[in-house]
Amino acid sequence: MNLRLIEINHVALYISDLERSDHFYSVILEMPRLSRPEFDFIGTWYAIGNQELHLIADDNLKKINRNNHHFAIRVEDVFKIREALLIKGFDKMQEPKQRPDGAMQLFVTDPDNYVIEFFSKDDGS
Repeated sequence: MNLRLIEINHVALYISDLERSDHFYSVILEMPRLSRPEFDFIGTWYAIGNQELHLIADDNLKKINRNNHHFAIRVEDVFKIREALLIKGFDKMQEPKQRPDGAMQLFVTDPDNYVIEFFSKDDGS
């Protein structure tokens, strides 16, 4: 049997406060909202290029350190992302740093302590 994996369709995160997270992802990170089927649980969906981010509200979500997992979003320039976030008053991020392959990384923490990596490469790919 030959498995044919096509792409990652979406990442789903359980969040404690939908309004707070929606503000972060739609206003601070400027992710476009997507329509969502009428599930029997509260949540919202966003577009990240051709992929999606699904947030699922959980009023009982415990406050814990979630920095042992992250997802990465490729951007044109992490320094411009950092500057735009600072202009919006957002500062829950590390300074940009360079990976061994030359890509630049910027790690940002969302309201529930999930880590998002923004990265950019100057290799034209």
